Amino acid sequence: MCENTNAQVLHGYPRVVGSAGYLPRLVDPLIEDLFSTFSAIMLVGPRATGKTTTAARYARTVVRLDRENEADAFVRDPDAALAATPEPVLLDEWQIVPEVLGAVKRAVDRDHRPGRFILTGSVWSDFRGRTWPGTGRVIRIDMTTLSVRELQGDSRRPSVIDALADGRLDELRVPENAPDLVGYIDLALRGGIPLACLEPNERRRRAWLSSYVGQIVTRDIDTIDGQRDPQRLMRYLAALAANTAGVVDDKTLYEAAGIHRETAQAYERLFRDLLVLEKLPAWFSNRLKRLVRTPKRLLFDPAFAASILRVNSQGVLRSGDLIGRLVETFVAAQIRAELPVCESEPHMYHLRQMDGRREVDFVLELGGGRVIGIEVKAKAAPKPEDARHLEWLKDELGEQFVAGVVFHTGNMISELRPGIIAAPICTLWG
Repeated sequence: MCENTNAQVLHGYPRVVGSAGYLPRLVDPLIEDLFSTFSAIMLVGPRATGKTTTAARYARTVVRLDRENEADAFVRDPDAALAATPEPVLLDEWQIVPEVLGAVKRAVDRDHRPGRFILTGSVWSDFRGRTWPGTGRVIRIDMTTLSVRELQGDSRRPSVIDALADGRLDELRVPENAPDLVGYIDLALRGGIPLACLEPNERRRRAWLSSYVGQIVTRDIDTIDGQRDPQRLMRYLAALAANTAGVVDDKTLYEAAGIHRETAQAYERLFRDLLVLEKLPAWFSNRLKRLVRTPKRLLFDPAFAASILRVNSQGVLRSGDLIGRLVETFVAAQIRAELPVCESEPHMYHLRQMDGRREVDFVLELGGGRVIGIEVKAKAAPKPEDARHLEWLKDELGEQFVAGVVFHTGNMISELRPGIIAAPICTLWG
């Protein structure tokens, strides 16, 4: 995630690659604010998304707990080891030595000075349970893959999501050299995992992603459950990748992977624990009838999904189904990166009726039950009929419906219905 000042071009957008400087992240101002106020913060996100690089900027001492020699003292006596470490201290991959969290809790209880401890973690399972010692002491910050806005060095501009939340649809802008469908597929296949998307050589990028997938199903899962078969895990992960951005029943997935239901449930928990799989909850309202409660499964990064399926841009273009899934997964990643820093504090859901007659790809719920409806279309010229589900939602919710957007792969902004516009995906970073 570090870079020098050599500008490369990514579909007409300058980006910076290399190793001399730091590529600012959307969450940087949030980290600065919270760490200047609270004693301990925690960056949480999938492995290799840049948490350590970002957190190290605020630390005097970095302790890599995934390195046995550095972790040894914290295994033996975490309180003594922590007390002897110059602050601010970064405890990287804390879940490998979970006892350090108790030591942080006790240190914070004794001394509430701000800016003492930063923890990073790539596993979700340790945050569960009523006795988790971080409650009230450690402030969690979710960190995602790099968004295109971050890649363009535009991390300090207010979020487009906040403009939508205020109904300011007229503020959306199309940047120069807007991608077309092939361009968006290329962006999706680059993804946002820093070491992959900042690599200009496609062959090396694909090799890195392939290795990353392999490590997920072998080394990383072994750290939380060492009794799983990597081959069966890979088959289930492939089923998830083929159905990313879909509302699919469990049976479809475990039959595609050739495993039993109970095994599939266990595998899904593991992938969710590693933060590479999100089950986007279904949005629900008493004002609407026959809504399904089934979550939508999304892999955290479209390039990760494509690497699992071993497809390149030509392979994606030959599959209409995969085009839609990867473009929607790409848009989800752009929105997900914005959520922690939005002033409007949105929560993301999806919406679908039981008979499948109406569905909305993403529903962003704001305070007071207000919502933004978002559809994603892998087409260049949406028509008013492409907004019919958003129009239905607007009619049902009335004033609770703040704005509707159909994001598409063209280059024009247009009004489809009152309060509902069609906008290029690139307006998310324009």
